[in-house]
Amino acid sequence: MPTKMPALFLGHGSPMNAIEDNAWRRSWLALGERLPRPRAIVCISAHWETKGIAVTAAARPDMIYDFYGFPQALFDVRYPAPGDPALARRIAQLLAPAPVELDLVRGFDHGAWSVLVAMYPKADIPVVQLSMPLNLTPEAHYELAKRLAPLREEGVLILGSGNLVHNLRYWRSHEPQMAASWTRFNDAVKRHIAAGNHAAVAAYTKLDAEALLSVPSPEHYLPLLYVLAVQGADETVEIFNDTDGGAIFMTSVQIG
Repeated sequence: MPTKMPALFLGHGSPMNAIEDNAWRRSWLALGERLPRPRAIVCISAHWETKGIAVTAAARPDMIYDFYGFPQALFDVRYPAPGDPALARRIAQLLAPAPVELDLVRGFDHGAWSVLVAMYPKADIPVVQLSMPLNLTPEAHYELAKRLAPLREEGVLILGSGNLVHNLRYWRSHEPQMAASWTRFNDAVKRHIAAGNHAAVAAYTKLDAEALLSVPSPEHYLPLLYVLAVQGADETVEIFNDTDGGAIFMTSVQIG
């Protein structure tokens, strides 16, 4: 009988975290060493949004370098983890009757491989990415994600990769008022996560009068909802990596 797997939301920050020796990367390495070994991983990344729902279904997904202006060493990173076509079909079954495209072309984007290269450097655990449909409200994303909960009982690690606070337009800003707004929002989300108030986390624009300074567009925030949605009754919650790099907070969450 497979071990019930935790669910993780990881603040992934800069792609450079994939190759730099820093506290965040070391924390991902430690996670891979202390968590039960998953049979497979389903990653919901901030960097894959689609009109409908799609899941990677290739046996050997390629790499996607969805950024520019970084050193060649980052483009040299390879993460040759296998895909899992059977798991892709299982996800489609769980999300029915919503139609799910089995995407045979899509590879791993940096929201997935930048953290997995530290967590599981041998790249020997199958990985499937699930897209986030553009036409859903945050609440609808949360309800959709609830259907993925059985995967945890099947030895599958559900991994959301994004950032709770993510505003690249102002990431170099040192204005105290703006920094205070980001911290206030981050703290509000953490309080509601700790209290199990997922409805408030989904309705994030109501948490703070300046919430859109922290989440100007939802794609980095939404993976958090996919993780909270699979939380079972009375399961423990751990918040870690609660640090910021200006307008990018690395706050991360472990369920179970």
